[in-house]
Amino acid sequence: MTSIIKLTAVSGVQEESALCYLLQVDEFRFLLDCGWDENFSMDIIDAMKRYVHQVDAVLLSHPDPIHLGALPYAVGKLGLNCTIYATIPVYKMGQMFMYDLYQSRNNSEDFTLFTLDDVDSAFDKIQQLKYSQIVNLKGKGHGLSITPLPAGHMIGGTIWKIVKDGEEEIVYASSKWMHIGKHQSSFFTHHRLLQCDVRTATTKQRDEQLLTNVMETLRGDGNVLLAVDTAGRVLELAQLLDQIWRTKDAGLGVYPLALLNNVSYNVVEFSKSQVEWMSDKLMRCFEDKRNNPFQFRHLTLCHSLSDLARVPSPKVVLCSQPDLESGFSRDLFIQWCQNPRNSIILTYRTTPGTLARYLIDHPEEKMLDLEVKKRVKLEGKELDEYLEKEKIKKEVERKLEQEKEVDMDSSDESDMDDDLEQPAAVKSKHHDLMMKSEGSRKGSFFKQAKKSYPMFPTHEDRIKWDEYGEIIRLEDFLVPELQTNEEEKIKLESGLTNGAKEPMDQDLSVVPTKCVSSIENLEIRARVSYIDYEGRSDGDSIKKIINQMKPRQLVIVHGSPEASLDLAQSCRAFSKDLKVYTPKLQETIDATSETHIYQVRLKDSLVSSLHFCKAKDTELAWIDGVLDMRVVKVDTGVLPEEGAGEELPEEAELPMDTMTSEPDIDLSATAAAAQRAMKMNLFGEEEKDFSEESDVIPTLEPLPPHEIAGHQSVFINEPRLSDFKQVLLKEGIQAEFVGGVLVCNNLVAVRRTEAGRIGLEGCLCDDYYKIRELLYQQYAVV
Repeated sequence: MTSIIKLTAVSGVQEESALCYLLQVDEFRFLLDCGWDENFSMDIIDAMKRYVHQVDAVLLSHPDPIHLGALPYAVGKLGLNCTIYATIPVYKMGQMFMYDLYQSRNNSEDFTLFTLDDVDSAFDKIQQLKYSQIVNLKGKGHGLSITPLPAGHMIGGTIWKIVKDGEEEIVYASSKWMHIGKHQSSFFTHHRLLQCDVRTATTKQRDEQLLTNVMETLRGDGNVLLAVDTAGRVLELAQLLDQIWRTKDAGLGVYPLALLNNVSYNVVEFSKSQVEWMSDKLMRCFEDKRNNPFQFRHLTLCHSLSDLARVPSPKVVLCSQPDLESGFSRDLFIQWCQNPRNSIILTYRTTPGTLARYLIDHPEEKMLDLEVKKRVKLEGKELDEYLEKEKIKKEVERKLEQEKEVDMDSSDESDMDDDLEQPAAVKSKHHDLMMKSEGSRKGSFFKQAKKSYPMFPTHEDRIKWDEYGEIIRLEDFLVPELQTNEEEKIKLESGLTNGAKEPMDQDLSVVPTKCVSSIENLEIRARVSYIDYEGRSDGDSIKKIINQMKPRQLVIVHGSPEASLDLAQSCRAFSKDLKVYTPKLQETIDATSETHIYQVRLKDSLVSSLHFCKAKDTELAWIDGVLDMRVVKVDTGVLPEEGAGEELPEEAELPMDTMTSEPDIDLSATAAAAQRAMKMNLFGEEEKDFSEESDVIPTLEPLPPHEIAGHQSVFINEPRLSDFKQVLLKEGIQAEFVGGVLVCNNLVAVRRTEAGRIGLEGCLCDDYYKIRELLYQQYAVV
């Protein structure tokens, strides 16, 4: 069935920014991804504010921040309140991405855009799905189904297939046109509307290039920094390096290999339990040999720079974030970039404006003014002021607790006094635990205790010791830090900084701190190289895939204007019938296949007066109504404005599945051209041309009975003679085809005319009228 389909580019078109798109299918609106860029641009949030209260469901395709980074902010600050759909790995790894991102920022600055509680609240709304699990939506999404399919870009990466009434098929394939990774599987399909990512990558001989770089650096007594993501492509890279380290011929087993981020242990543990989401090759290996691909033998998991300092040099470190804007990768870059023996390998072509992208685009740059942010301990006067404020704060809290205890004691005493003043007959009714009816008390001018269940007055002292009679002091159970001699300290510091003068990091979680920043001039003497591990196909592969899939319409997003234009021209050359869209930011694309489709709201009084006839899987009715142009803005609740009514042609067809009879709800119907079950065919007058960009929907109201002129009967359906033959045989009428004509009982002939209609020929007899009645029953007459 033809539906109204519109796509609004909230972010991520004609640029390499975060991905976020609003897809409208009739009255239902999907938010396709909810990403945020590395610089947390508020332009994306401002654009999202316009549509956040219209969203009925969110579909997440990948777990990295560029696909779901703005989700905690949208839920916690913008009030996004709808079901969010994602696969199980996207749910788990997405949390790891956001935890690590928050902690990386908070370690060096006062990060307030969202909190860990916002992350948890957002992910609590996620409904976890498996691949190929069909979800039929309800309410406004009746008739819509969504299905997650494997994309292959990251573990759990998803292609979303959206189907309307089993016919309209929309595929959202973002950031996944890639070669199949070592641990991923992928899926491709033929569909009606395709939305794809145009970003390209060259991946030839990348593994050899990585291995050569690593071996040269390590054998030159240098450290290797690999800037990777938190829980996505890092898994493939870690698995590759661990396999190389296991190979004796490589000779790299003597060098340490470390994974450094705030959630490294959780990431590896989650990946071990998600083998079913891997490629068929890894699944067979696990089933046959019970060899888990993420059971790393040589990978050391680190959660802080102090953990990494215990790993001897030279070493290879995979650490987040890939953009070098925050996190351990930025800290290590600042410490290692001035040593010519070290090597910095960038694996992501991040958003323009980030440090990693600057280094990729300007490889010849050797001097860099970089803002260095740190969280340091408070000292001297600042520490004294902080402690004084904390002392005053605790004193106020202690006084409030004492006042609360005094109030409780006084209320208990007032209860006892009231009991003593009451007569004996009344006191005899009191029990230790009183029921609700017995606990009622008359009001009084004096202060009384506000208790629902009065009990025998007593005062309970707070127990300040454990059940064994001894007070437990936490400091008695703290494990003292291991004492190291001066030689070990020097060795650890040299292992961390590799000659830099920066001191080792300190535990700042239990002491008062502040954030400071300074501009440092760094001379980049280390070897900086970019090796693409994003896992995307090159431009030629994308064109071949699209040509094989043969979509009817194509929307190109997330790429530079030049790349988008090149892909659009190539796709138009595949087929003249292919419609290719390259939307601009905040532009809405109307991908509706049929023309002259409009939306109207139906009154309850109109729906209740209709008489429906069933035609196959659809019920149809004839409408006599007036189109009221006093419009109501969609999803805003604005009251109707005064305006002139406009008559609708009196004769119209309308299907059952466009209407409901729920009370106090504005009902809507979608009007369309012919060859459509969900449609409104207007007869007798020209169709009114409503603006496609209008955000208002007119109302269809019933005509007064005396103004209804009636109409001729209309037959809905196109029965086939072969099907009609089976109907006749069931009724005991012999029917055979002779020269394309269905001959019944040798008395009546049923044939199709040149106009496509069905005609009856034969003698006027009982068989004639019986066959004609059976033929009429094959139609819905309205």
